[in-house]
Amino acid sequence: MDGEIRVPIDSDADIVIARQQGRALAERLGFSATDQTIIATAISEVARNIIKFAKRGEIVLNKVMKNPEHGIAVTARDQGPGIADIQLALQDGYSTGNGLGMGLPGCKRLMDELEIKSSKGNGTIVTMKKWTM
Repeated sequence: MDGEIRVPIDSDADIVIARQQGRALAERLGFSATDQTIIATAISEVARNIIKFAKRGEIVLNKVMKNPEHGIAVTARDQGPGIADIQLALQDGYSTGNGLGMGLPGCKRLMDELEIKSSKGNGTIVTMKKWTM
């Protein structure tokens, strides 16, 4: 359980696998059924963004510690076009892909921590964490 779980993302079926793996890890870590669903939902959002904007990438799941708490870290990585304006991308309703613009802002609300590193043309890394309480 201490090792990281890597899920390559290049099709809709991979989104389902990433969700299942995230939910299973969250269960093993003692998250409630509600938090397991929240984590799976956030994984879906970032994995869907990989497919939509970068075509392929990966989701990496890890147990994380912050004494006395432990939690789950979800990292979504791609080599896509990058996010030109991260602050704008985190605003409700903003979308470059004809969507509702709820993906990244929704993830920010669902998870306890969200960090985005991106540069135009060099891909994006989204790291989200949820802590047990």
